[in-house]
Amino acid sequence: MRKIVHHSILIALLAGAAVRPAPAQVTGAPPDSARATRTAPAPDTLKPASLSVAGFRNDVLPTIEITGMLALFNVSARIIYPNETQDGIKVYSSTISSTWNHLRTQHWVYDIDPFNTNQFAHPYQGATMYGLSRSSGHGFWTSLVLSDVGSFVWKMAGETDPPSINDIITTGQAGSLLGEALYRMADLVLKDSGDSKPDAKHEWAATLISPPGGLNRWIFGERFKAKLPDTAPATIWQLRFGATLDALARDLSTPTSILLRRDATAEFAMSYGLPGQPSYDYTRPLDYFDFQGTFLLSDTKNFVENIMIRGLLVGSKTAGSDNSKGIWGLYGSFDYISPLLFRVSSTALSVGTTRQYFLTPDLSLQGSLLGGVGYGAAGSTIIIASTPTNAAIRDYHFGITPQVLAAARLILGDRAMIDVAARDYYVSGTGSDDKQGSERIFRGSAGVTVHIHGPHAVGVQYVISARDGKYGNQPEKQVQEGAFTFVYSILGGNRFTAVK
Repeated sequence: MRKIVHHSILIALLAGAAVRPAPAQVTGAPPDSARATRTAPAPDTLKPASLSVAGFRNDVLPTIEITGMLALFNVSARIIYPNETQDGIKVYSSTISSTWNHLRTQHWVYDIDPFNTNQFAHPYQGATMYGLSRSSGHGFWTSLVLSDVGSFVWKMAGETDPPSINDIITTGQAGSLLGEALYRMADLVLKDSGDSKPDAKHEWAATLISPPGGLNRWIFGERFKAKLPDTAPATIWQLRFGATLDALARDLSTPTSILLRRDATAEFAMSYGLPGQPSYDYTRPLDYFDFQGTFLLSDTKNFVENIMIRGLLVGSKTAGSDNSKGIWGLYGSFDYISPLLFRVSSTALSVGTTRQYFLTPDLSLQGSLLGGVGYGAAGSTIIIASTPTNAAIRDYHFGITPQVLAAARLILGDRAMIDVAARDYYVSGTGSDDKQGSERIFRGSAGVTVHIHGPHAVGVQYVISARDGKYGNQPEKQVQEGAFTFVYSILGGNRFTAVK
């Protein structure tokens, strides 16, 4: 089940890119289809409404669907993992008695699940519950609340082990950010067909990206087809296939270096709602977002190398000029970063800004600067081959996580693009399962992409990841990884997009 979740994300993004989602609408360009003339958006609130854009909003349907999904998950887990136990009790053999005990005692702990289960599979479960609500006509905030409620129900009634603090944070909050990004990407795919009724190719691609929306369209047709009622956003996206050559890892705690094996990679990246378009307003959560997902095709144990999302939750346009446009406000982010030797993940709120500058008519600079705090996890799972069972030591932990992000993109007309980004996380002992420990994680990247012809481009990227882990009950660990990746890119939208 967990491997299916990991691989389905890549399949969905490849399917969406294959049908070429709606291109960026550059200010001043004439509308090329009906999708460029949508109505102005209404603010997204918690207050229920009776109508969605294309049909009725249903206040009962999400509850029925989420409850049914959780029941299906429990039954499936009983079949797939019949012998998984904790404290001598089968994890998925929940009963009315175990549910009542959870509700009565409310004994919340930090669970011991693998990192990718806690920090990726649980957010994807949250994204699915979010999508069921979103595709039945509800807005972002209502769908987030329903995803949180679904997560709470699962912890009370879906499992017998004690409910976990980290799960209730990541499932609903991170899942809602992921779910909204997938929902909007699926919406772009549907609108790309240009017809009132999308053809089968676009419908299937949108369903793979956001399965809950596809399910509700299949069952109810147009009734709950609540397409986003905004002016077409300016977007830029790339689908990349690459080869990582001789990635080098260093354990700075000991004088050793490891030459890692070579990996085949696939990556999808999209910036949605870029600032600078006068007719586009930022009134709903994630009217602007940036998404990146990288997958290691030759590594089944660490298939998802990263999923990174940041989006504007509440904000507005900033004062600008003819050569400078921007937005600022409160951003939500979900980062899952998994190099070979260590991991980091965070769900956070940050204050920041995203801007675009025209340095010359053919030279533009786009960038974001964010600083905030979230709840994160960092560390690694180390396999000790000398132990009789080849047992894994879980040395990662959770805690309050201050963090900063700086990202910039230099666009040289239609010829080339240079991307740089730096992320820094400090997973503190506050709110942690190891109050004497902390993690400092740095992730930096730089890349050059050169346009060849049509949608085709080639490039090279360098990514460095560094970890400085301090623990009260284990030796300190300092690890650094760096890798060059040579890529072939398929460019979407208007290729290298600068909103004029």
